Amino acid sequence: MNARFVRVAEQARKTFDITVDGVVTQAAEGDTLMVALLTSHDTLRDSEFGDGRRAGFCLMGACQDCWVWTTQGERVRACTTPAEPGMSIVTRMAFAGEGVWPRNGT
Repeated sequence: MNARFVRVAEQARKTFDITVDGVVTQAAEGDTLMVALLTSHDTLRDSEFGDGRRAGFCLMGACQDCWVWTTQGERVRACTTPAEPGMSIVTRMAFAGEGVWPRNGT
């Protein structure tokens, strides 16, 4: 799979694992979830409106294009949420189970 973002500088930052849709991937210290996801994937998430995969739009937390979910059901903006070691993120409805996006507390 081709990544949408390519690191060209600061390649020596410490890395750690996060899980994205059940697959372990790498993030670097200081990455937002969006940067971590797009340096290892070509898109960010599925659109809940059925119009395909999304890659972020405003990149500053003002639109709805970068919502992803933790496996606990918390909805977070990938563009403004820092990646943390051990995070587990759901970006595709197929991984949410039962064909619906996770909801807080369920």
